[in-house]
Amino acid sequence: MTRYLARRTVQAVPLLLFMTLVVFILLRATPGGPMSMYEADPTVTPEDLARLRAQMGLDQPVPLQYLRWLAAMLSGDWGWSLVTKRPVTVMILERLPNTLLLMSITFVVTLAIAVPIAIVSAVRQYSWFDHVATTIAFAGNSLPTFWIGLMLIMIFAVGLRWLPAGGMYTLGEPYSFGDRLKYLILPVTTLAIFDATHYIRYLRSSLLDVIRQDYIRVAHAKGLDGTTVLRRHALRNAAIPLVTVIAIDLPQLFSGALITETIFAWPGMGRLFWEASGRVDYPVLMGIFTVASTLVIASNLLADVAYAWLDPRIRYR
Repeated sequence: MTRYLARRTVQAVPLLLFMTLVVFILLRATPGGPMSMYEADPTVTPEDLARLRAQMGLDQPVPLQYLRWLAAMLSGDWGWSLVTKRPVTVMILERLPNTLLLMSITFVVTLAIAVPIAIVSAVRQYSWFDHVATTIAFAGNSLPTFWIGLMLIMIFAVGLRWLPAGGMYTLGEPYSFGDRLKYLILPVTTLAIFDATHYIRYLRSSLLDVIRQDYIRVAHAKGLDGTTVLRRHALRNAAIPLVTVIAIDLPQLFSGALITETIFAWPGMGRLFWEASGRVDYPVLMGIFTVASTLVIASNLLADVAYAWLDPRIRYR
């Protein structure tokens, strides 16, 4: 396993470089850009535009721009925002704790909802509970997050006035757990509803396949109670497809949920990405993409390790 992890880590380096190169080229090819605001200003002369391009390094070839960015990034300098004139690392570190708070709570709530429902639905297949859970899972999977979020705002914030419509805390008031909690309820509920429906379907389907295997029948024949068979034998093997889905979603813990954070005005990484995209703020976008790409590669590696832990038959060389 150690050799496998070392080999995968070495292989991840050129993959990450390739991903950042592709993103860098695509960003430079997008229309608009940081010079668009100056080009639309009639008071800015061509000489001023040329001077600004030279200051931003936009007058150089794209490969040279990428190499300069890569060298600076490896040295710890991720650049400065073209709009706010602040370091990219500072902007990311300001938003990252907010995203970690939101997404980690969402992740825990999602698993707390999805796993018990999927287990009961699989064990009691074709029961009324299974039909209701399956119907809700399909309905929740069909609803986009922005619609769920807007409906929750209309009901609980506008109609009943029980919860705030957006933000992270009440302005002008000291920190309190209750105040922070009421701002978390709506965005966490929105994300948990959407994610739990995916997890329920995957885990239920996997459990239905596992509980029909011969080794499960042998375990029952040996006299083991149903809870022990389900917990020690069935659930552990059935969790492998769920681990794959979680590995795909894991980078969201750090990169944030773009739509949900925007709807609820949550000051996290997703909203930062939205703001930087609208302004075509190259350095900020590259910083966010680099973090997200690194997390995608790391989460896939973590999923491989989890496979070997869940199923002893899986061995890596």
